[in-house]
Amino acid sequence: MLALALLALVTGSLVYCLLTIAAAVRYSAVRPPELHATPPISVLKPLAGAEDGLEENLRTFFEQNYPYFELLFAVRSPEDPAIAIVERLRARYRGIPARLIVTGEPPYPNAKVYSLDRMLAAASHDLVVMADSDIRVTPDMLSVIAAEFEDPALGLATCPYRAVPGPSFWSTLEAIGLNTEFLAGVLVARMLDGMKFALGPTIAARRETLARIGGFDAVKDYLAEDFVMGKLAAACGDGVILSSYVIEHHIGAQPFAQNLRHRLRWNRSTRRSRPWGYIGQFFTNPLPLALLLCAARPAWWPVLIPTAVLRAVAAWAASGHVLHDPLTRRRWYLVPLQDVASFAVWIAGFFGNTILWRGRKYYVLPDGRFQPAP
Repeated sequence: MLALALLALVTGSLVYCLLTIAAAVRYSAVRPPELHATPPISVLKPLAGAEDGLEENLRTFFEQNYPYFELLFAVRSPEDPAIAIVERLRARYRGIPARLIVTGEPPYPNAKVYSLDRMLAAASHDLVVMADSDIRVTPDMLSVIAAEFEDPALGLATCPYRAVPGPSFWSTLEAIGLNTEFLAGVLVARMLDGMKFALGPTIAARRETLARIGGFDAVKDYLAEDFVMGKLAAACGDGVILSSYVIEHHIGAQPFAQNLRHRLRWNRSTRRSRPWGYIGQFFTNPLPLALLLCAARPAWWPVLIPTAVLRAVAAWAASGHVLHDPLTRRRWYLVPLQDVASFAVWIAGFFGNTILWRGRKYYVLPDGRFQPAP
């Protein structure tokens, strides 16, 4: 019975690989619309410390080839080392309107949401781009976003991302997983059910859409505030899309323990935010399931061949065809190891309801909200 159950799961995983390939082709057929108008844009950048590559990341936003935009940065403390980097860039790019806000300590758990709320209150424009500090973009990013928002039905857009690791083996594994497995899930969800969620690194939205969902007050207690933001926007009837613009997400260099905590935090958050979707991730791990099947029934080892082939094609469809990711192309042989590691952390994500975030321990509640542990 165990072997037959595993065979059914492997078969489902192979179907999922085919869905990934179809979803990648469908997304790639979308072309950025032509830009006719250039509405002013406010770019909101929450910061916390001078992480590796921060100055280069921020510089790419100062160098946007777009006529009307402003940059707002937020830090929690006047001693934050990111301030010196922002001031250096402001001095270098004097023609770009840029402001720095010191928010103080947040009154609720999600400090990023508090920073975004403070910046939105100070922002001058109705079209808002919220981008994390570890994002790097090309000069046409705002032009692509503005062109997409010429559709009056569009309320929120979220950008797919190509993960770029630091000089760490574990962050390399994570980046390969993000560029193959995670993006595949996003593309399949988009194809089957439409965009009813958003991805955290970069989100663009109209100010009226944010007001309709209840503002940042509606997501302040959620760990996965990005997912909830997109869900609420879709529930309000506003259009939500996966943007045609792919950003670079520089995830940094993490040692094993820190990377494991990060992955567990993400998995436990996902399990709470969308429990059925988390259980469905069974089918996103064809290679580990096929290995378990071979362990249960060694004579069925030939199942590894179509599994490996379809997994390879699906990985290329996401990372190569959609993201044009040089990392996975160069380190393709790490995909099976990453899949096994991802499967193990996914199993671990079913257990426990605490996370560590920026040195503090939190409880993740059943509805996806989180609160500081005593």
